Amino acid sequence: MSNAALPIIDLSGSERAATHKAIDAACREWGMFQIVGHGIDVRLIAALRRQMRAFFAEPIGAKRAISRSAANPWGFYDRELTQHTRDWKQVYDYGPPDGGVIMPQWPAGLPAFKPTVREFYAACDEVALRLLRVISRNLGMPAEHLDADFHPEHTSFLRLNYYPKCPSPEGHLGVNPHTDAGAVTLLLQDEQPGLEVMQRDDWHLVEPRSDALVVNIGDIAQVWSNERYMAPLHRALANAAAERYSVAFFLNPAYRAVYAPLPTTVDARHPPRYRPINWREFRDKRAAGDYADYGEYARISQYAIK
Repeated sequence: MSNAALPIIDLSGSERAATHKAIDAACREWGMFQIVGHGIDVRLIAALRRQMRAFFAEPIGAKRAISRSAANPWGFYDRELTQHTRDWKQVYDYGPPDGGVIMPQWPAGLPAFKPTVREFYAACDEVALRLLRVISRNLGMPAEHLDADFHPEHTSFLRLNYYPKCPSPEGHLGVNPHTDAGAVTLLLQDEQPGLEVMQRDDWHLVEPRSDALVVNIGDIAQVWSNERYMAPLHRALANAAAERYSVAFFLNPAYRAVYAPLPTTVDARHPPRYRPINWREFRDKRAAGDYADYGEYARISQYAIK
């Protein structure tokens, strides 16, 4: 394992050419970077941390009372698989109502949990969309080119992660190695290290910073860029001595979205590497792999043009 540091980029200058260049370089080199100056209120972050710890401290029966399922993806879960391997973690997933049919589930007895989670979701949504526009411009398209797939609705969601102490961490991982299916992921870490990213066949620890969010691109950005950017393989470690908490926001498009290499990334020397992909189709296959009894784990390589 290497301790080489990820790039740290000040997002308060997101309209500056130097910031765009730094994000482009980080996407090419790592697929992951940390941002400061993101604008999310530190009081909101502190409130979210308190509510997250309070929720995961609840008795297991209370948490399982709002368990998510294949029919409703929003709620608690403690048996998730990554690439068909069990993760050492508990999660709570929140997303907006889907057509008024699939509704969020909220824990009883924690009145501040719902408004805090919803406010943090909205704050992450704004930051992620700013990054999306920078990525669009860096790939040679107008800043707003990709907006149509994310407005007026999208399928982004927020995940609260809890990694309990693990008595045998050498035999488990908090999250097994994977790439993210969507466009952009934001991650709020706590003070306990545990996130690792693969670069050049070596695992690199992502050191937590109290003032930063970790950003990584997902499979969709890899497709848009025609592999100029590669979605990074990453994992979370298990730990025998300490608990760990994190919060991930996954920026995902509307189900109707169809994504393919952007025209500015394709030419005679760089033919398209992927056929067009419908997000609902891919997301449904990937989500099915989170459960032991459903489907094959979807990989973006299955959509590559041979």
